[in-house]
Amino acid sequence: MSTDYDVIVAGGGTAGTAAAIAAARDGARTLLIERHGCLGGAAAVRNVLTLCGLYTLGETAHQAVGGIPGEVIDRLRQFDAITPPQRFRGVFATFEPEALKRIFDQMTEEAGVDTRFGAFVTGATRDGDRIASVRYADHGGETTVTAGAFVDCTGDGDMAAHGGASTRYGNEDGVNLGTLGTRFGGIPKGVTVTAQQISDAVAARGFPPGTVTKDRCVIVRLPFSGDMVVYLASADYDPRDAGSLSRAEADTRRQAWAYLTAIQTIEGCEGAYLVSTGPEIGTRESRHLNCRTRLTWDDIASRRSFDDCIALGAWGAEWHDRDSFVSSFDYPPDKATYQIPLSCLHSVDTPNLFCAGRLADGDRKGGAAIRVMGTGMATGQAAGIAASLTAGGAFSAVETIDRLRAAGAFLTPEQTFPVPA
Repeated sequence: MSTDYDVIVAGGGTAGTAAAIAAARDGARTLLIERHGCLGGAAAVRNVLTLCGLYTLGETAHQAVGGIPGEVIDRLRQFDAITPPQRFRGVFATFEPEALKRIFDQMTEEAGVDTRFGAFVTGATRDGDRIASVRYADHGGETTVTAGAFVDCTGDGDMAAHGGASTRYGNEDGVNLGTLGTRFGGIPKGVTVTAQQISDAVAARGFPPGTVTKDRCVIVRLPFSGDMVVYLASADYDPRDAGSLSRAEADTRRQAWAYLTAIQTIEGCEGAYLVSTGPEIGTRESRHLNCRTRLTWDDIASRRSFDDCIALGAWGAEWHDRDSFVSSFDYPPDKATYQIPLSCLHSVDTPNLFCAGRLADGDRKGGAAIRVMGTGMATGQAAGIAASLTAGGAFSAVETIDRLRAAGAFLTPEQTFPVPA
């Protein structure tokens, strides 16, 4: 039976876009299905403007990713749209979302990816132990497409769940909290706002219980406008349930206006105003694909070596508690890199299904460490190449690694290099 595509990728966030580019560059006829009108996912539509996982966390930051994420960094620098490494517990770079949107358009077009914006996965069919087709809806109705291999980067595991693959919601010991990114203008570039100032301002406002949730977070200032983005307004919700998600969206937008009144009391911020909320709440964890390996924090803490290592992780276990709204951050050993195996991206029961980004299989802390966008691009590149090989009937972890290495991916600590602050 002929197929419409070799590889179908669902979800055009940083992980899914990298997967689609990698598959297409590898010669696969590739379809990328994205429900929004642009690529970038949380980076483009959720005000998540910190690229985490690009750099190691030690005193001297080393770039920990090459390949497609390294190329994205280089292109953002050409736009002058990314900052040098910054620190708040971890090490990250702030970027301009409009530049990232344009870069992803360029890279997918150059690779020959067939992209469908405004399209949402609504179903999938199996043929034995494999996914055979995916159904997506757009304003024209529903369309069914077939492929030899699939990559789920929806963040919520929609394609995997519809296709009957084994998934789970979060982990047995918890699900990471979601937060709305809120962007504020009217704060002069010369005004420095600290996390402690925001915490003090929130405390001084004396909000009634339940009015706001968090009082401390990373503070981001954008390279072009100087706008300030904070990640305070949070909610405990189930992103798989439209009613729960809707209540969370409305509640966190209400919180954003309350936080504005606190920020306006900080010296130099009297003219602050709300530029945008989200415009979609940032879900940190939803479904995981149950994969051939579950990466654990013990694996990271012991610096376990994997024969099928396809990327280096550098971020820590960033956990946001749903009960207390308090966040914590556990560092990897020596604040250095650790290995991520291909097997935590490969479905345990569906051989032609892969995942990347926050769907990757990890325990509570392991998943919290590898879910971030910089690392997601690296796992996405690996998943795209593995899917291309699977569609061609020649999948092997060894060949995936060889092709990743040829594409410039960083697979050993020796490949990382220091980055000027």
